[in-house]
Amino acid sequence: MLNLYSGTAETGPDGEAVIELPDWFAALNRDYCYQLTPIGQVARLAVVRELRDNSFAIRSEPPGVRVCWQVTGVRQDPWANANRLVVEEDKPAGERDRYRHPAEHGQPMDRHIRAAEAAEMGVTL
Repeated sequence: MLNLYSGTAETGPDGEAVIELPDWFAALNRDYCYQLTPIGQVARLAVVRELRDNSFAIRSEPPGVRVCWQVTGVRQDPWANANRLVVEEDKPAGERDRYRHPAEHGQPMDRHIRAAEAAEMGVTL
């Protein structure tokens, strides 16, 4: 589970800007990733200070660049820690070669993952 924070900033005459995040950011997130995109011109951008005290610093070359920024963090609140998402897992043996949406895979409805159950109940899928 990721939280995403975004905004815009403009680097100053020294080419630097500090991005402030909410007071609770560090308590809620871990494993941060940064994205920086210059607006209106080609520029070199860098994160020059990683997150500390709910802020991070960027630098641009040249100075005075408008920058879109994004920070993602993995949620680390108690509920998220207890309920991590499983992105992909193997199907049980009885469901392999079966589909939740067979038509979208060019397969007939008898390849539906619940086709056998439906047939036992006399239901047509």
